[in-house]
Amino acid sequence: MEAGLADVVFWGALAFALAVAFVVTLPVNHWMIGRGRGHAVVHELHGHSHGHH
Repeated sequence: MEAGLADVVFWGALAFALAVAFVVTLPVNHWMIGRGRGHAVVHELHGHSHGHH
């Protein structure tokens, strides 16, 4: 009955891959926002809440 161990390894590798992908994409998102790509969106959101204030 090696299926149990295989499942653990499979799910472990999957979770690890997801974690790595998450860590890798974080700096990219930061860089995109830093370039001003997502800056307008943030300002737009702030502008809406500001008008509500």
